[in-house]
Amino acid sequence: MPMTELPLEKAFMLIEPGPVMLVTTRDHERNNIMTITWHMVMDFTPKIALTTGPWNYSFQALTHTGECVLAVPAIDLAEKAVSIGDCSGCEVDKFEKFGLTPLPAASVHAPLISECLACVEYRVTDYLESQGIFVLQGVKAWIDRERKERRTFHANGDGTFVVDGETVNLRGLMEDKLPPGV
Repeated sequence: MPMTELPLEKAFMLIEPGPVMLVTTRDHERNNIMTITWHMVMDFTPKIALTTGPWNYSFQALTHTGECVLAVPAIDLAEKAVSIGDCSGCEVDKFEKFGLTPLPAASVHAPLISECLACVEYRVTDYLESQGIFVLQGVKAWIDRERKERRTFHANGDGTFVVDGETVNLRGLMEDKLPPGV
């Protein structure tokens, strides 16, 4: 069967990046959470790029403080994560509204989220204004090793999500490219 044309504005749905993430910030003594799906791993250190802009309440905190936490929710937090992205932090305390617990981070002022599978503390190292891309450098990572639900979820870009499933181990084919300890 031959390929048929896909509307260009739907092409991003085929290449939507990694898992849904929650970005926490703290500015003027106020915590906030933003849901994001447009991010990209840049290297193993971990350096991450994410895209947002002035339309987003967290944008101001991110540009002002130059730091944040990326929290990785598992599938059991999917509805909360989507709902967090559907309201503005300028109108509501999202930690309180969604029953999430802020924990102190070690290297940044933005909080970790206790209910998430993992959290990584980041500092902004660059901002590419014309593209709305923040480049973030990881400074400390945390994981809840006792958490039962570990499956993350990925946005398709149309309000549907894919849940992680079976892991396929092809490590032997790429061991020479992996950094020590990975």
